[in-house]
Amino acid sequence: MKKWIGILIALLLTIGLSGCGSSSSSKKEIVFWNPFTGPDGKNMKKMVDEYNKTNPKYKIKNISMKEADMYTKIPTVVNSGKNIPDLTIVHAERIKQYVDNGMLVSYDNSLKDFPEIKEENYVPEAWKIGQLNGKRYSIPLDIHSFIMYYNKDLVKKYAPHALDDHIVTFDEIKKAGEAAKKDGIKALTVSWVKPDFLSLYAQYGGKLTENGVDPTLDNAQAKKAFQLWKNFSQLGITTKDGEDYFQQFLAGKVIFAPEGIWMQNEAKEAKFDWGITNAPQLSSDKSKMVTWSSSHQFVMFKSKDRDAAKTKGILEFIDWVRGHSITWAKAGQNPASLKIIKEDAYKKMPQSFLLLDPVEQKSLKIFDYKYNGYVSDQLDANGNDIIFGKTTIDKGLKSMQKNVQDKVDKDKK
Repeated sequence: MKKWIGILIALLLTIGLSGCGSSSSSKKEIVFWNPFTGPDGKNMKKMVDEYNKTNPKYKIKNISMKEADMYTKIPTVVNSGKNIPDLTIVHAERIKQYVDNGMLVSYDNSLKDFPEIKEENYVPEAWKIGQLNGKRYSIPLDIHSFIMYYNKDLVKKYAPHALDDHIVTFDEIKKAGEAAKKDGIKALTVSWVKPDFLSLYAQYGGKLTENGVDPTLDNAQAKKAFQLWKNFSQLGITTKDGEDYFQQFLAGKVIFAPEGIWMQNEAKEAKFDWGITNAPQLSSDKSKMVTWSSSHQFVMFKSKDRDAAKTKGILEFIDWVRGHSITWAKAGQNPASLKIIKEDAYKKMPQSFLLLDPVEQKSLKIFDYKYNGYVSDQLDANGNDIIFGKTTIDKGLKSMQKNVQDKVDKDKK
């Protein structure tokens, strides 16, 4: 008898587990996938909970998963036609590839009932990403940027006038580093290479592609960008290879730390006064600023289980988020809905300068090259080796160019 009871329990568990990932077509709920597993995940959950308390016809079922896992699962479920999420948050850089692969549904037929979801109500750089081939394939949640944290005491001591114009140039950082070196203080952290490199690459006039398809990494602009960072490393004014660069900043050993606006919760652990400003620039001319940015965007992958009623429920949620973004801003993010700039609480947040100042907002740049993901993989894997002299600039760029081109050629086939 115990044996049969055990078998029965096992069968019941199997049936229960198999239903966990099943479609919500028969339920009044919207399965919402997103990559928010860090501190900002709590903010998204809070937003979903707040929305569900409004008693909508379709409640949101929030499913956060690791970014890499989510992007691996998406093509699998879409190709199978089973367990496809009703709504998903993806990074802006992936949208072109999803559209070209015929994976996304456009919002055009549904937006007529939501007149406030329109271009003028969103940050332009975040909105334009979702408009492809004359159709609207995504709606932005935010525009998150790579800026620079600074230690106010160390700036006062080693770079007293660098922030007078709210722009810190590489020349000013170099000068501060030379002055601080004798005291064991570094001027700059070598952080996430992708935005560090791409911001400078764009300032030099570099583009990731000339024809929209093939990459252009091995060129004069890329060599200049890596050479500048390499020179700073060789001068001994940056953090070293293998160091936890942000911990070095939090320990009061670094003046300037390029990082994302989303790192504010970690920055609060510092025992000193800190601020944020623009990422390092070549020029103090504000009109020439480049601020690397990305955007989390709401998309709908093709699914036979999403009918018109559920699509309307999805847009009701997105429209609600448009008007209730302050919780997302509290995660250190900049919501894409321009309604946020009218809120007093937001105006007091450190990252708000990027949206409140029209010139700053214009500097926000999303690198929307279709194969940006391949470029990112190469920069993440090889960028530090170039900066810290483990490989030459010429060899590193040739290798990255070839690796990205090979993947592009494979994709074209």
